[in-house]
Amino acid sequence: MNRNFKKILAGIVGIVIIGAVIYGANHSDQAQGNGQDATADDGLFPIRTWSQTDCSSTPWIVADQKGFLAEEGLKVVYTGDTQPAQQIPSVMNGNNDVGGGTHPNSLAVAINGGATIKAVVPAGIDPGPEVDPKMRHMAWYVNQDSGIKSFADLNNIQGKVKFSTISTNICADFLANNIADKNNVPRDKIEWVTMPDIQAVQAVKQGLVTVAGVHPPYYKSMEDAGMIKIADSFDAGLGPTAGLSYYFFNDDFIKKHPDIVKKFAKAMAKAENWANENPEEARVLTENWIHVPVSATHYYSGKTDLNPRLADVWIKDLEDHGVIPVGKVKSEDLMALDINQ
Repeated sequence: MNRNFKKILAGIVGIVIIGAVIYGANHSDQAQGNGQDATADDGLFPIRTWSQTDCSSTPWIVADQKGFLAEEGLKVVYTGDTQPAQQIPSVMNGNNDVGGGTHPNSLAVAINGGATIKAVVPAGIDPGPEVDPKMRHMAWYVNQDSGIKSFADLNNIQGKVKFSTISTNICADFLANNIADKNNVPRDKIEWVTMPDIQAVQAVKQGLVTVAGVHPPYYKSMEDAGMIKIADSFDAGLGPTAGLSYYFFNDDFIKKHPDIVKKFAKAMAKAENWANENPEEARVLTENWIHVPVSATHYYSGKTDLNPRLADVWIKDLEDHGVIPVGKVKSEDLMALDINQ
């Protein structure tokens, strides 16, 4: 993706976010008033989010089904499917209270565009080499008949190489671009094709994309289809930050319900630790929830501490490639740093 296009895309995202801010100003009081100022009949405070039926669903399932949210006096309420491009606006306008599995670059682009949101607790990280590779944040696959054995082989292809991605300015392009850099593959050689992970197997089979980038729940589908893995997130050389993601609320919710946000952070950290310590049961819970074969779940932070330095490399990548102005958004701007103190 060339720099001019990324600038245009960032501008479009900014317009969308500004629209969400205006909409939220008119509607957030009404939306948050629908059951959000009082506990439900069961005595649990409802936290609304979208359906969470993608690769980031595991901590939600665990927190809900293993009782970690209930221990904190909370419960999750799923509001239905929300397309990736509308997830941050849905938290801005109060239709959802919290979003999750969101990466630093997505938050930074939104905040650059005017979004008043903050991360409150870490979600995913990339595991170290001692952890089973099937739990790494992402992997990239090609058709076994493609002749491609590594990222470097992409230079043997004439013209652009189509990669699948859920969206842009997320983990998929950030990590793939960094792996491309290490293999001397020009970033502008990559053409991004947007689709859900679940469609990527058929897309690479049919030649709609050359490289499919997917998350752990979908590794098994790739392997069962005979696809060849050419890289995973460990190859970006970034350590834990390669899988860094967060749960976030809008600023109004954080100011209005700081104790609820603290309890939510505590519950999700417990759920993440449980998932890391019980990978097989977490895998089964995830498979039953998203209704696709799952080889593994993501790996998680398990902490409530927000360390801005882990996000720095994501911000710098946006700055270096003209997506956001240098110095306008700092890693600290993404986070409610005092919420868990």
